[in-house]
Amino acid sequence: MVVTRFAPSPTGFLHIGGLRTALFNYLWARRNGGVFKLRIEDTDQSRNSAEATKAILEAFEWVGLDYDGEPLYQSDRFDLYRSYILKLLDEGKAYYCYMTKEELDALREEQMARKERPRYDGRYRDFTGTPPKGVEPVVRIKAPLEGEIVFEDGIKGTITVGAEEVDDFIIARSDGTPTYNFVVAVDDALMGMTDVIRGDDHLSNTPKQIVVYEALGFDLPRFYHVPMILGEGGRKLSKRDGAADVMDYKRAGYLPEALLNFLVRLGWSRGDQEIFSMEEMLEHFDPADINASASQYNPDKLLWLNAHYIKNSSNERLAKLLEEFGVYLLSHDKREILLDIFKERCKTLKEMAEQIDEVLRAPEAYDEKGFKKAMKGEAVEILGRFARSVASAGELHLPVDYHALMETFVAQEGIGFGKIGMPLRIALIGRLGGPDLSDVMSIIGKEATIERIERLIAFAKERRAT
Repeated sequence: MVVTRFAPSPTGFLHIGGLRTALFNYLWARRNGGVFKLRIEDTDQSRNSAEATKAILEAFEWVGLDYDGEPLYQSDRFDLYRSYILKLLDEGKAYYCYMTKEELDALREEQMARKERPRYDGRYRDFTGTPPKGVEPVVRIKAPLEGEIVFEDGIKGTITVGAEEVDDFIIARSDGTPTYNFVVAVDDALMGMTDVIRGDDHLSNTPKQIVVYEALGFDLPRFYHVPMILGEGGRKLSKRDGAADVMDYKRAGYLPEALLNFLVRLGWSRGDQEIFSMEEMLEHFDPADINASASQYNPDKLLWLNAHYIKNSSNERLAKLLEEFGVYLLSHDKREILLDIFKERCKTLKEMAEQIDEVLRAPEAYDEKGFKKAMKGEAVEILGRFARSVASAGELHLPVDYHALMETFVAQEGIGFGKIGMPLRIALIGRLGGPDLSDVMSIIGKEATIERIERLIAFAKERRAT
């Protein structure tokens, strides 16, 4: 059975690189009918944040990546880690090191002066003398002194690391707290991980974790180290490029399925297919197919995907989601027309909310540049006559009713459509551009249409008088 995990540190919010890693682990476990677990790596008590932990859990809930069982917190397992450290000490596979920080710094300076790679020299590896007074020792594991550490990476192929590259690294600090590479190896083994899919920034940690696995007699999982996501110009992904809190994407009006679809395609592909439902991801995803090279973050692609998913969402769902952006349409009598119009135009829920609000709320001010362009010549008089046409018309409900009225008006007036279209846009939404005027008038109705026209006429006359 395939068992995978996602193991974030709660020192900051979950960003999209982490979410992509979580998604890959989730898909591989679920595709194989396996288990996907969440582990919170919170051993660094000085840097942990309860707020960050909460944000990670909220992000998982938002995107719908359900994990099996309760999250495992490393901070609850210190006694367990100590028992394994004592086991290694008892078996002679680890030892107390009494080297002070000053001694270690001096050693590193000497090594760098000789142009050697700084590393611990093993001076306490076989120490049997009297421990120096006043020094709280760390615990180091005995790494192999010769040979190679070799493992298969499902993405990068065979990885070979010489023994000289891995020193006797610390597995417990002087205060007794265990170190990252030790607890990760112990937890992955005890949690039954069969496949470890993680960012390739962890590649250098893997040989150290293998040393821990072998010292404790644990079976190795399969490793897949995923290349990073690069920002614009091949730079490391920054917040400006998109390495923000995952929940920022929710606040910006992205749908979770759009974000997941976007992330699965960052480093993994299936032919030329761009749109993937969760069912399709689960059917086809295999970590062995992840590209060995880094992928490029493309905000335009994400917007394109989001627009696709908005367009294909039900109006009822969109109405519920828009409430988070201050737009309430569930009981609005023109809900279907509104959403049918704007789901075709908008790329994010936030943009949709702003544009719907712009239609539903009478303009409080007018765009100055648009006003000057639209209100030239006889615009005020033309608007007045159009308002009277609206008032004297019969039943007006659908966009086609208003469109027919406008066609009749321009024909009777003998004017081009722009002569009424531009000033009418300023009257209705306060600026040039925006949705079809017939749609806007059908949504707000006859009375509101006339009121907005009359308000602009009054404003224009007041401007003329000053």
